[in-house]
Amino acid sequence: MKYFDYAATTPPYPEVVRAMGEMMQQHYGNPSSLHRYGEEADRLLRRAREVSAGVLGVQPGELIWTSGATESNNLALKGAAMRRGRLQGHIITTAIEHASVYEACRQLEQLGFEVSYLDAEPNGTISLERIQAAFREDTILFSMMHVNNETGAVQPIMEVARWIKKYHPRTIVHVDGVQGFGRLAPFPLGEGSIDLYSLSAHKLRGPRGVGLLYVKQGTELLPLLAGGGQENGYRSGTENVAAIAGMTKALRLSAEKQTTQEQHLRLLSAELRQQIRTIPGLLLTEVREVAPHIVHFTYPGMKAEVVLHSLEQQGMLVSTQSACASRRAKPSRVLRSMGMDAEAAMSGIRISLGDEHTAEDITQLVAALRQTVQALRPLERR
Repeated sequence: MKYFDYAATTPPYPEVVRAMGEMMQQHYGNPSSLHRYGEEADRLLRRAREVSAGVLGVQPGELIWTSGATESNNLALKGAAMRRGRLQGHIITTAIEHASVYEACRQLEQLGFEVSYLDAEPNGTISLERIQAAFREDTILFSMMHVNNETGAVQPIMEVARWIKKYHPRTIVHVDGVQGFGRLAPFPLGEGSIDLYSLSAHKLRGPRGVGLLYVKQGTELLPLLAGGGQENGYRSGTENVAAIAGMTKALRLSAEKQTTQEQHLRLLSAELRQQIRTIPGLLLTEVREVAPHIVHFTYPGMKAEVVLHSLEQQGMLVSTQSACASRRAKPSRVLRSMGMDAEAAMSGIRISLGDEHTAEDITQLVAALRQTVQALRPLERR
């Protein structure tokens, strides 16, 4: 089988697997314990924090280990909104966010907060002008992803963050960086425009079940988990030292390989997009600026899962919507926000590439796409 779903999850680096195995066998102490094993685990935890902070260009004390991007996003949004016991205020996010941001905002609405969900332009971008028009005097929090997980559309997050800090300096800025880190040049987090930044290890060829949240020094959050006060009181619970070590290694390797990986993926995705444009019936989803690893198209008149399973029969594994939403038979919220009708929004296919893919893999995938469309054409809804 050829795996083209790297935006959902990635195979871990062999170095990550080895590092985690060693940690689980030799360093299984609780970092909060005072004996030798506990002190060893605590030392490894501090070293992982220092290395990760160096990769991101921030201070070690500004990183919080979490169970993944969903927890990082929930802690960022709910923790920032409800700090100091607040239960009201205005929040701005977009209609194309990952469910862990979108649904967290829905929950905050139930508590009394007002949320503005901004639609994307047809080119997949949330314009600065639309964001500027949404701001109010009581806007306390702004959240936007770096790269859309369905279409690959890159958002102008630094331009937006700098404008917010210039004209609304009290508004907290959160960025979901899950699909951007390691594929695009890293953010200058240390410059101060971004207050909160979420990452997930398993999108970076690291392990599942671990992520991090960057919290700029001086940013207040209400902890979501009460307990032993780990992670500077922000995230109680015994730290998963092996998984954290695995994420740290994946983070470092992804940063080191970013430039060469981006060039490699851009060559592959450019060829794939060009070939999709030549297949009758398929409509490439054109966005203003696209991440190097995601290619998206629609097949109006055909349900996405039919295309997916036809490709799977030929040994090609792709995705429909994001992994979190792919089992729901509903039009894509992201594509609807971009102005597509319901039929088109039900037919989206996402192909996401990794550093292990080759030009031959793309050739085989294109051949499977052509065969799939030819086989399904008599079944198209007209």
